Amino acid sequence: MTPHAADNLDAMDAAPVFRDKPVSFVRRSGRMSEAQDRAWAELSPFYLLPVERAAAATSVKAGATVDLAQVYGRSARLVVEIGSGQGHQIVSAAASDPETDFLAVEVFTAGLARTMLDADREGVKNLRLVEANAPEVMEHMLPAASVDELWVFFPDPWHKNKHMKRRLVAPDFARVAARALRPGGTLRLATDWQDYADQMRDVLDEADGFERAFAGEWAERFDGRVLTAFERKGLRVGRDIRDLTYTRVSP
Repeated sequence: MTPHAADNLDAMDAAPVFRDKPVSFVRRSGRMSEAQDRAWAELSPFYLLPVERAAAATSVKAGATVDLAQVYGRSARLVVEIGSGQGHQIVSAAASDPETDFLAVEVFTAGLARTMLDADREGVKNLRLVEANAPEVMEHMLPAASVDELWVFFPDPWHKNKHMKRRLVAPDFARVAARALRPGGTLRLATDWQDYADQMRDVLDEADGFERAFAGEWAERFDGRVLTAFERKGLRVGRDIRDLTYTRVSP
């Protein structure tokens, strides 16, 4: 889910299939630095949640629900970021709001290691990480109606027509997001790709369980979103940054 992933998927089409739906990422075996290796060994017992797997390496077994009160040692608001990348957003948010619990969902090991390093450096204790495919986390791992805010910032746009089936924000995403969010909870999205912004808005406008929390064509920029490299890149090349905000309405 790291934004703007490479598009060389032709060889992957012949690989064994472990899921009945395409995922929104191509997982690479990127090399970790010595510091990241050390972080993984020393910090993952605290920060990284264990996951019961199905067939695929980033899958979540059906019924593998996590006990959030046990994980965080308390009951508090929960904010989940999908595709947390290097963790700049989630670490900053968790450090500035210690009364809220945060969960980062990412599939790239190096990004998770960097997140743990930065969280440890900042003394952040209200953050946990999960290495798994986000829709499966929302459908199987998180208890229903357990999330107060769900963030999807700059997901991979999969801009080539043949790869658009891999985009995260599609009708089935809306279904599992509605399951995870509590009534009254908030879904926040942002992208620098106009056609993906249009798709996101179309999907969520039509989805059962969501209503717009903004007037006009687009939402105002979320004040709690830090300016990451992906947003800077979009601005530098002249793309408009589109924000969307939706409220989970009662069934």
